Amino acid sequence: MPLYPKILSRCIILKAMKSVFKKNKIKHKVEVKEAESVFFNRPLIVLDDKRHSQKEKRYIAFGKTNKNRVLIAAFTIRKNKIRIISIRDQNKKERRFYYETKN
Repeated sequence: MPLYPKILSRCIILKAMKSVFKKNKIKHKVEVKEAESVFFNRPLIVLDDKRHSQKEKRYIAFGKTNKNRVLIAAFTIRKNKIRIISIRDQNKKERRFYYETKN
């Protein structure tokens, strides 16, 4: 289970999709800059999202923001750009996984 997979090291920028962030801001209170910070802070745990990877490869990232808010993000990579599909607070089970795995 990679804490920071090689695939992310090849990415150059995060691509913010306006419609996604508008929804995430309203529903989950996650701002664009806060969402981006998850990918730059450590530890970052990234898993394949096999369940949602029918049309394109998707990933799940467990990480924390600059304000130590723990979030989970579903994302894909297109042309070396990270495209966030959804981002929200981790639930209790996800937080336990994150804290147990990062140690």
